[in-house]
Amino acid sequence: MHTKLDPSQCKVALLLGGTSGEREISLLSGKGAGKALEEAGFPVTYLDPANKEDLVRLIEEPFDVAFLCLHGKKGEDGIMQGFLELAGVPYTGPGVWASATAMDKAKSKIVYERNGIPTAPSFALTSSDCIDAEKLAAAMDGLCVVKPATEGSSLGIYIVEGPEAIQEALGKVFEIDSLALVEKYIRGTELTVAVIGNEEPTALPVIQIVPRGESYDFDSKYAPGGSEHLCPAPLDAVTTEAVKRIAVQAHKALECRGMSRTDFILDESGQPWALETNTIPGMTSTSLLPDAAKATGMSFPELCTKLIEFALEDKN
Repeated sequence: MHTKLDPSQCKVALLLGGTSGEREISLLSGKGAGKALEEAGFPVTYLDPANKEDLVRLIEEPFDVAFLCLHGKKGEDGIMQGFLELAGVPYTGPGVWASATAMDKAKSKIVYERNGIPTAPSFALTSSDCIDAEKLAAAMDGLCVVKPATEGSSLGIYIVEGPEAIQEALGKVFEIDSLALVEKYIRGTELTVAVIGNEEPTALPVIQIVPRGESYDFDSKYAPGGSEHLCPAPLDAVTTEAVKRIAVQAHKALECRGMSRTDFILDESGQPWALETNTIPGMTSTSLLPDAAKATGMSFPELCTKLIEFALEDKN
């Protein structure tokens, strides 16, 4: 373990914006985290990878650490992580392989299955596949979720039933992603668990998400009042521990470092099903990771400081 961090001596490059469909959310995340880091005493430089000049600064200026608030493609999928590895700049959150695998929901589900992590049955399809919607509908046996495999923030998610509706939803998904996931719909309670740490990761309190609408879509995530977060979730002790254990298991199976957040559906029988693992959780005022940290008594500036400590610990 390194010596205690002096924030005033740690020059932070805060990366926000980027070029993905989640650019606007990334800008909000970056502003939120940047304010918290400045409160903690860090000198913060805001850099947007959408600008080549900012990428040059990232290489040429003597930054001690990069704090990642990038969401979606070319930010959360291992590409920026690889760039930072080449530049020799330590960064917050998981590494290249973990980021790339978690961002691809189809691949992360394979990792879940191989590690005994319960996840809903699904099919991964490319736009060039010969798709038999009748067979898909029969295999799903009722409602299913059609979503992009490599986009986040609930972009382009459709809950549908029947061959025609599946085909239509796939057409819409293929407009924003070349890979689609058709997953059996599991009715139940939406939960999420943030995990922080490197060698000995710990789960933060379980959050139950109560969307104002019918599902936890983009507006539920980011619009003020779009959803209510119950933290800690009103679950019995056995269920709470089970969900936290699986979240840590997912964090380790995907070889995450620093932080992750796994989303779950708790079905009516009390079985938790892992949906996906986020490697750069949101840092907006309505985001889940800061909420979970707050429930343990950890302020937003303290959480951001801890994430930097994990990033530097990894490099020592």
